Amino acid sequence: MTKRFDPADIPPWPTLDFESALWADGKARVAGLDEAGRGALAGPLCAAAVILPADDPDIPLKLFEVRDSKQLSAFDREKLAPLIRELALDFSIAWIEAAEIDAIGMARAGKQIFRQAVEGLRVKPGHLLVDYFAVPKLNIAQTSLIKGDQRSLSIACASILAKQARDARMMELAEDYPGYFIAENKGYGSQNHIKAIQNLGLTDIHRKSFCEGLFQLSLF
Repeated sequence: MTKRFDPADIPPWPTLDFESALWADGKARVAGLDEAGRGALAGPLCAAAVILPADDPDIPLKLFEVRDSKQLSAFDREKLAPLIRELALDFSIAWIEAAEIDAIGMARAGKQIFRQAVEGLRVKPGHLLVDYFAVPKLNIAQTSLIKGDQRSLSIACASILAKQARDARMMELAEDYPGYFIAENKGYGSQNHIKAIQNLGLTDIHRKSFCEGLFQLSLF
């Protein structure tokens, strides 16, 4: 029987407890994985994989400000992302565009994006730590962690890289799609974004399968 997750098990900040146990078991290359943009109406899905060095005992101190990306401001993510990239043994960022999400569905896209992130690493990991999900079709041992971005430092680092990269991409797209408030909503379903879709229609960066029914939705 699977042990039920106890929220009391969430530490005050992400730690290397899971990574350290795997390192002690001889798995020196442990990759943390997380994604950003799953629930957005527009823009790509983004995922990151991060391998932290097992031979640097100061990594927790150097990355002491790292948290789940949702708990950080955009300023903090912009500050921490370059530091993570600098300190990581390896990292990878992967993308799946809106049209492909529509074609294969979010369930498949969510699994595929993690595989792409792992396959983009130059260093092959011996174990994966994944926030909540499992990654099929990979011959690599893995652990799926509920609230992993709050419990594992590697996953939290991946969370920041994915969120920061996607936000930067959405800021670029905002210039090409004025009127949809992309710079503010990053493609998510804010009230202004939904009204813009109803007034201006869908674009090629919108996930058509996510936006069904919005033209009939009344916001008043």
